[in-house]
Amino acid sequence: MTGATGNIGRTLVQHLVAAGEQVTAASRGNQDIALPDGVEHRRVDLADPESLSPAVENADALFLLLTGPQLVTGPDPARFVEVAVAGGIKKLVLLSSQATGTRPGLASHARLHAFESALQQFDLDWTILRPTGFFSNSYAWIESIRAERLIAAPFADIALPAIDPVDIAEVAATVLRTDHSGRVYELTGPTAISPREQALAIEAALGTPLRFVELTREQARTGMLRFMPADVADGTLDILGTPTPAEQQVSGDVEGLLGRPATSYAEWARRNRAVFG
Repeated sequence: MTGATGNIGRTLVQHLVAAGEQVTAASRGNQDIALPDGVEHRRVDLADPESLSPAVENADALFLLLTGPQLVTGPDPARFVEVAVAGGIKKLVLLSSQATGTRPGLASHARLHAFESALQQFDLDWTILRPTGFFSNSYAWIESIRAERLIAAPFADIALPAIDPVDIAEVAATVLRTDHSGRVYELTGPTAISPREQALAIEAALGTPLRFVELTREQARTGMLRFMPADVADGTLDILGTPTPAEQQVSGDVEGLLGRPATSYAEWARRNRAVFG
């Protein structure tokens, strides 16, 4: 599985190991996280599809997650699938994005759309996961909460059904281990929630007052460019500021796959209160 050091990857590794699966954890750097016993680490740079080859050796399923520059540019997506299939992969689960379905022409998500299209051209079991925004995007507020008891965000009262990354990892573990061939799942939280409502949930979890400031789109874009490409920042702001009806709709796929409701933002905030401390 790729992306093994991220918010989703770490949890996914744990779920698969707990289920008795043999796991190879792949990431771009050298192993820099504590892995469960029995989990091997392989270095994979998704700027180079050939680097995937040693990681998929003797594996039958692959979880593919793109991050950073690979979200907007890089080698032909079909080559990644070719390398995986040549290595013996029979099942591939791609972590995509809701926007590949709701905004197929959006530049920030064009590469994910290309990966989806490439995957469907091959004779293997594939499943596509399309989550909404992650609750963990709120980690961007950690510094200002700790220093100033302040949360600043654009589009204060526009609500979207963001999702807990832990739920995404659990869904991924489920579809990797059972038959969901040819399925596309929309993954959302249990309800739409606005930035202002998220701030109130963190405030309640911490038990201390917080101040909320609404940013302009341009102010938010300046901050986002510190850690994401311009196309991704612009596409994200388009979704946050002018969501389509489909992007505001809650999906039942998480509950259908896991047999429990998706985690609420308030639950997530309580679980992560120490992070914001």
